[in-house]
Amino acid sequence: MALSREEREEFLAEPHVAALSVDGGEGRAPLTVPVWYQYAPGGDIWVHTGKGSRKHQLIENAGRFTLMVDRLTPTVRYVSVEGSVISTVPATHEHLVEISSRYMPPEKLAGYLEYAEKNHGEAVIITLRPEHWISSDLGAF
Repeated sequence: MALSREEREEFLAEPHVAALSVDGGEGRAPLTVPVWYQYAPGGDIWVHTGKGSRKHQLIENAGRFTLMVDRLTPTVRYVSVEGSVISTVPATHEHLVEISSRYMPPEKLAGYLEYAEKNHGEAVIITLRPEHWISSDLGAF
């Protein structure tokens, strides 16, 4: 059964790890990788990624990408959202804190932030405007 707008937006707002897919370029399948993302119902979605990474370059070339999140319990449910890139800006320390806080337990956050800032290099925030949704709750199996 398809989810209502409210159900799909609330589900996407939960801290799932998403599969991001973007056109892989001439002769390549789509690039599909796991990502952390930030989203609030009714808003745009942003991802934090390495500046100049393959993912960053492909998204810039395509101008759009798809995120898909799913779960298996208590019911099998998924949401897929596709849209256009509306901005790419340099990532700040505040962006890193915001997205890391969404996924990391509080007691691990400081250590992760220190590691990420020392080892991940420059990053960008890529913002997607949701345009097309696919969602379903298949029930409990």
